[in-house]
Amino acid sequence: MASQQERPGPRWYAVGVRVVLITFLMTLLGFAVSLLLAILGIVGVAKARGATPYLPLAYRDVAIPVACVVGAAALVTSIVMEVRHYRQARALRSIERAS
Repeated sequence: MASQQERPGPRWYAVGVRVVLITFLMTLLGFAVSLLLAILGIVGVAKARGATPYLPLAYRDVAIPVACVVGAAALVTSIVMEVRHYRQARALRSIERAS
């Protein structure tokens, strides 16, 4: 039978790296989607009213606040999920070592 290699256990510093990466990506995605929807909404309203669209509103009043809220939610959620994953992996590792 082939010998099993000892896999390294979970690293506590990897939790922080994954939390930062996930938070950054979710914030960026939230900003991009909200900016797209805000631009489409402003252009649509301006076209319906027959006016010139003022697009800095899309950045300043919609996309940045939405990105902040999405970023905060992503930070809290990713911290909870990554800490849970780390604790589960650590428990499974100790069970594996015991058997």
